[in-house]
Amino acid sequence: MTERERVLAILNHEKPDQLPWLADLTYWMSALETDGKLPAGFGDWNTNGNLQKVHENMGIGFYLQGYEPFRKEYKNVNIREERNGNVMVITYETPVGNIRQIQEYSPVSYSWGYKEHFIKDIEDLKVYTYICENTTYHPDYELAKRRYQYIGDKGVVLCYTPKSPLMDQVALYAGVENVTYMALDEEEEFAALLDRIEEKYDEACRLVIDSPAECIMIPENISSECVASFYQDYMKRYHKKWTDQIRAAGKYSFVHQDGTVRGLITQLSKESGFDVIEAVTPKPMGDVSIDEVASLVDDKTIIWGGIPGGMFVESVLSDAEFDAHVKHVIEVMTSDPRYVLGVADQVVPGSSARRIKRVRELVNEFGVFK
Repeated sequence: MTERERVLAILNHEKPDQLPWLADLTYWMSALETDGKLPAGFGDWNTNGNLQKVHENMGIGFYLQGYEPFRKEYKNVNIREERNGNVMVITYETPVGNIRQIQEYSPVSYSWGYKEHFIKDIEDLKVYTYICENTTYHPDYELAKRRYQYIGDKGVVLCYTPKSPLMDQVALYAGVENVTYMALDEEEEFAALLDRIEEKYDEACRLVIDSPAECIMIPENISSECVASFYQDYMKRYHKKWTDQIRAAGKYSFVHQDGTVRGLITQLSKESGFDVIEAVTPKPMGDVSIDEVASLVDDKTIIWGGIPGGMFVESVLSDAEFDAHVKHVIEVMTSDPRYVLGVADQVVPGSSARRIKRVRELVNEFGVFK
């Protein structure tokens, strides 16, 4: 079977010949590019299907990076971006007020961090709500179409909906501290504003379901200890509405839960109704063992993940320890066709190409279903 056939078999609750192995190399590759350490032949790695070829060369099936298959058009909103070295200031200017975000690039982590969020209080959230209500979404399906050509039999095509309005605020626009204060101090107004934002996000979600992608992810980036207390009031309705519609369209619903999972994975499976819990991080980095995670979810829910991204860095653990972890995960996953072997959540900068390729060797040797 091809890697695509294996993944689709798991998604359809069938047993493939071998455990599927898919991962995301973009973070690792972008760090190599930043440091000028891309191997010969890897130039332009993120264009014209080359990203898929990189995964193929490493023995990895492809499903990320997903993208939002729509573009946004704003009315009465002006966006200004100003960069000074490693600091980026983005300002949204509207007739009802302005909001500003400051990010700083960290050369150590090869990533951007927030120094100041757009939304500090309920007044800023009103401005963001105005921006959402003055946004029009248009389909943008060309990359999804091209990816079917690039990926071929090596994986599946995945696209993103918007996050739930609550998680968009936690992860991107306000931060968990500001969200908590707004939810406690301005409970009714906070909930009403999120409802208005959700109406607009629903328009984008409909475009995503109508895209060519067979896999649809609500990219929540959930870590349970941060947001479990918000789930019933602010997340469940949005999830259930769209997992039902994704399923009705004959597609597969994914949610990205790559932090602590114990406090929310059961609800995401049994109440939200996701087909796939993706990027599941087991012990020793996560808070559940790979042996117990299936017991926390519905028996039809697919678990995707198993290898913490930091394990690909050779200084983190020995080759013998790495092999032992991967072989144990493979042993668990080949006991029941409800798993896809993946990375939780990305192969990180500083990882070893040799160790990345080692996973394919171990899957080929030990990955036959029992």
